Amino acid sequence: MSIINDALSYIAPRWALNREAAAMSYRNLKGYEAANPSRTHKANKEGRGANQAVFAAGKSLREQARWLDENHDLSIGILDRMEERVIGAQGIVVEPQPRSISGEILDELANEIQRRFATWSLKPDVTGRYTRPELERLVLRTALRDGEVFGQQVRGKVAKFGHPNPQGTQYSIEALEPDYIPFELNDVSTRVRQGLEVNGWGQVVNYHVLLDHPSDQIGFRYKTKTVPASNMLHLGMFKRLHQLRGISIFHGILTRLGDIKDYEESERVAARIAAALAFYIKRGDASMFMPEQGESLSREINIAPGMTFDDLAPGEDVGMIESNRPNVHLVDFRNGQLKACAAGTRGSYSSIARDYKGSYSSQRQELVEQDESNRIMQQWFCAGWARPAFRNWLQMELMNKQDPLTLPPDLDQRTLFDSVYYGPTMPWIDPRKEAQGWEMMIAGNVASEADWTRARGRNPSEVKRQRQREVKFNRDNDMVTGNDPEPQNGVTPSEKDTSKSSSGGRNGVRTTSKPDPDTDQ
Repeated sequence: MSIINDALSYIAPRWALNREAAAMSYRNLKGYEAANPSRTHKANKEGRGANQAVFAAGKSLREQARWLDENHDLSIGILDRMEERVIGAQGIVVEPQPRSISGEILDELANEIQRRFATWSLKPDVTGRYTRPELERLVLRTALRDGEVFGQQVRGKVAKFGHPNPQGTQYSIEALEPDYIPFELNDVSTRVRQGLEVNGWGQVVNYHVLLDHPSDQIGFRYKTKTVPASNMLHLGMFKRLHQLRGISIFHGILTRLGDIKDYEESERVAARIAAALAFYIKRGDASMFMPEQGESLSREINIAPGMTFDDLAPGEDVGMIESNRPNVHLVDFRNGQLKACAAGTRGSYSSIARDYKGSYSSQRQELVEQDESNRIMQQWFCAGWARPAFRNWLQMELMNKQDPLTLPPDLDQRTLFDSVYYGPTMPWIDPRKEAQGWEMMIAGNVASEADWTRARGRNPSEVKRQRQREVKFNRDNDMVTGNDPEPQNGVTPSEKDTSKSSSGGRNGVRTTSKPDPDTDQ
């Protein structure tokens, strides 16, 4: 009751009771049942702004997630699977799509841009230690575990620094952990919030970056540099609108992961103790046992395989200490917790738990659902890191004086930066069924060969060029294979038509050694 009702309870108890009953009736009528706390419903609430909530818990969650990434096998596995399915071994594939004024893709220009980008990808960061796929996997892992990651773009000539890429492009990326942008840096007068300077519309205009990592600083060196937003990549896990700093993907499962680790550790120790054989000697009536003069009451019996022991004193009995370990419910408990962890991290239970039981249909259903989650994460990564990095690199590549890039006169300048970005796709469970499905979709004009190739994580143009070279080599050397588009079944190499043409190739379509230029589209 309120203070007023407490006072009225002494003066007029009936008035106080009536006031409390009226208040309860009002609370019951004003909203949903779930909004009212009760003995069985805590009705926990979060009324703080997004930045307030992150400021209070972001650093602690980040440090806890890092500890799990260093010491917990399941947490390591979750992040590893995200690296594999979002980035993959080859990194995010960038397929340039420059077009002419008439709308046709300029293959030669696209191939040249891709060649230069591949060369730059050998050493894209300022340290020169990582390739682009390695850097992207580290960036993704940092963003998922810590909640965010930053990348300062170094463009042009910089004093005491040389761009490590062999192409000579004056563009490099300095990947930064979120520790470099301090949470505690706030200044109301300059609109600096948690290390980020924003304008009146909430747009980030500057980043205040520490010169050194906080743990590497010696003495009092809390100095920052201002980096414009145009030179900074910021990939963050955002859960709410107006949120400036990211939050760890582990924020909802940290407690659960800690419980799993502690429980498994307890069961592991208990199993080790149970594995050690222990015996005890039980004595009957104390009056029956009379130790000799100077004999100790404690005894040890050496156990050996196939032994016969006949040295018990009167009233003694040998027993074995039994244990109920290992716990038969450990696996069920662990798997149940892992399903909840998978739900909280956009992961799949099978990949996290390494449990691949089930039929083809059930596994495919899980893969289909997981593939959509992977696509969302890939789109998030491309939008925050891969796409701006490629576009800014291409801008600097156009200014490369060491190896100038020549643009064709019929180029539509609006399409110069157009590209297709994609990462690893859904793996095949049954290659035959998947291939048959793609063939049916292509025959029904609901998909293209390029879609099929991209679904395999390959560049369609590169695959076409490689197949063209293979077919030409096979024909020039009188080699016949089962995947030859124009097989000469039943014809010996000496009898083969020198014109290398046929009235009907595979599928009854006349083919020649010259490929159709539209096949690369």
